[in-house]
Amino acid sequence: MHYYEQQMRFILIAGEASGDALGAGLIDSLRLRYPHAQYFGVGGPLMAQAGQVQWFASDELAVMGLFEVLKHLPRLLKRRAQVLRQTLDLHPTAFIGIDAPDFNLPIERKLKARGICTVHYVSPSIWAWRVGRAAKIGLSADLVLCLFPFEPALYAQYGVNAVFVGHPLADQFPLEPAPKFARIALGLPLNTPILALLPGSRLSEIKQMGKDFLDAGALLKKSLPRLTVIAPMASPRARAAFEAQMTPAHSLLLFDGQAQLVLQAADAVVVASGTAALEAALARKPMLVAYRLNAITYWLARKLGLLKAKYFSLPNKLAERALVPELEQHGVTPQAIAQAIAPALTNGATPELLNAYRTMHLSLRCNASESAARAIAQLLAHDAHLKLDHTRD
Repeated sequence: MHYYEQQMRFILIAGEASGDALGAGLIDSLRLRYPHAQYFGVGGPLMAQAGQVQWFASDELAVMGLFEVLKHLPRLLKRRAQVLRQTLDLHPTAFIGIDAPDFNLPIERKLKARGICTVHYVSPSIWAWRVGRAAKIGLSADLVLCLFPFEPALYAQYGVNAVFVGHPLADQFPLEPAPKFARIALGLPLNTPILALLPGSRLSEIKQMGKDFLDAGALLKKSLPRLTVIAPMASPRARAAFEAQMTPAHSLLLFDGQAQLVLQAADAVVVASGTAALEAALARKPMLVAYRLNAITYWLARKLGLLKAKYFSLPNKLAERALVPELEQHGVTPQAIAQAIAPALTNGATPELLNAYRTMHLSLRCNASESAARAIAQLLAHDAHLKLDHTRD
């Protein structure tokens, strides 16, 4: 064991459930390369199980939208100062911010200025908001790990070191889903239509759209009495927020976690825009993708011209065409949701849709956690070489 390896400390900061899964996979892959390294930071149960010493829970950072962030700003700033202080105290080998760009990038920028290696895992959606943000991200991160193949070229325009590593979810989902097995595993009926509702992992998403999703499910049950409605909950807090919007008219089954099984069991999916829409595509399901911000946040984004993308859902962006229907802001109503998803519940996915999903799946299936660990190892080796040369000089 080398002395350098013995002293290795990685700080990983994840901001929500999807980041917790990414972080856990990365820790496992880094440990294969550096078995004596230590891991500290912020994550969820998966990162804790992988051996990270947790400073606080990642769901404290799961806030979306300008208005929501402002409401929680004092607490978020306090947590950011805590992370920066504890990171500097540990003199880490590398700081790895996992998604949560508004929280992580300012920390990364300060650490990079002090000569600490910084990695940002999951490119912010610069394709949807402002491509010019790539230059600022480069001031914070020595390396950006991208989950989608179109992203490194956007960073290359600004001289930022970015690498496509694939998407871990594409590694986890089987190339041939097994809906019957998923239904048996979840105790669901085998011969009735099933609709899955995924209102998001952030509390702000659930509060913005949860009631519309529930009402859409109730509407569909009136026209399809045999319909079973199910919903996976990303966390206990997410479940509590969703249940608070439920009434006796909302007949559905809730599952704690198990999103991948729920998606494979369903015939169709109503999903909040984000990673879950990609999961639905990997599960080969027809879907309706919905997106709603706080009204003030949305107005500002439109007024300032920040929303640039033709499509906001990942399946449509990856396909570069309207593969699945999208509903945005005021268009997200129970009636519009029900009308858009009803054909899929009776007709299923078209061959064209299934072929597009399979092509997408294969393009993202790159053993992402190992690819990410390899890219970080190359960065650290390069950094160590530069420091050695500087010492010799």
